[in-house]
Amino acid sequence: MSIADALLDPVRAGRTAVAARAAILSEPGGRFVVEDVQLQQPRRDEVLVKVAGVGVCHTDVVCRGDFPVPLPIVLGHEGSGVVEAVGAGVTRVRPGDHVVLTFDSCGVCPNCARSTPSYCYNFMAENFGGVRVSDGSTPMSRKGDAVNARFFGQSSFASHLIAREQNTIVVSKAVPIELLGPLGCGIQTGAGSILNSLKVHQGDSVAIFGAGAVGLSAVMAAKIAGAAAIVVVEPNPSRRALALELGATAALDPTGDADVTASVKKAGPGGVSHALDTTGIPAVIGAALETLLPNGMLGLVGMPPPDASLPANILSMLVRGVGVKAYVEGDSDPEVFIPQLVQYHLDGRLPFDRLITRFSFDQINEAFDATTNGTAIKPVLIL
Repeated sequence: MSIADALLDPVRAGRTAVAARAAILSEPGGRFVVEDVQLQQPRRDEVLVKVAGVGVCHTDVVCRGDFPVPLPIVLGHEGSGVVEAVGAGVTRVRPGDHVVLTFDSCGVCPNCARSTPSYCYNFMAENFGGVRVSDGSTPMSRKGDAVNARFFGQSSFASHLIAREQNTIVVSKAVPIELLGPLGCGIQTGAGSILNSLKVHQGDSVAIFGAGAVGLSAVMAAKIAGAAAIVVVEPNPSRRALALELGATAALDPTGDADVTASVKKAGPGGVSHALDTTGIPAVIGAALETLLPNGMLGLVGMPPPDASLPANILSMLVRGVGVKAYVEGDSDPEVFIPQLVQYHLDGRLPFDRLITRFSFDQINEAFDATTNGTAIKPVLIL
């Protein structure tokens, strides 16, 4: 083995591999199988984390199904745990730290340089490629065969993972670490869309379409922001009730409502200054646009069908001067925003734990079933 190969692959260079267990997806739409795997030791800029908990996100569901990812793969991108080892070049993270794993980014493109890593020019390759972008390698193997294990720079459906310092966020040890994983994506997206993207302020009015984990996180964030009206549109009655408990001023059932737009305007009252769609449903997005007051803004975070178009009446938008923008990961700089979310939780202002249903790691398929059938808002696998 050459010196270059040794630097690239510490396990082949003679350093001990890490024994781990991982939930491997081998075919689109298939079931996960928990198997024994081996992980390389962390490279210079990498971190080895023992996973304590990991959330199941809608993106995981989509990537298990129709969205193309390389197989076999370990999904999971809402991991949290304890650092066990770091590479020689890591300075911000230390063994023993409690950490949340979040999306990956290149760290050097113009948007990363502006502290907007969620719009990294290389976002798709860094997060959906399944391998290290630098050389196409993966840190995980199964019986000597490679397993794609860099999903969102972490692949956290595993007992251990290799992440980069770039997407490993140190957090307070005052909160149970196994619950914090969803801050890395779902909670960050919902809360960030309100606080960072739409920039809701005291006295503003907000309509939130969909009350899943992202939508309910947006409700809590709108309350933190001091919004005067927080209107939730959601067909599930238990989620409407929870939205009201978490800070919504009105929770509307769109089922059988012939004019959801009119109902939101009445609850607004008169309309809303900001709206957030978490559903990705074109008809819902069209209705949301019409709820906006002049100079209002609609944010899009829901995953639409691949061929969906924006159902907008351009003249209606022009006469009101309203806008619409898609947001990624709540416009977050995770190194700043995730610790801020933890502090909101410690202060009692972001009780995201109320969204969580716990599953054991071996129940990963049941957790996915609960996500798709709606019986759980935010499943978290506890390791």
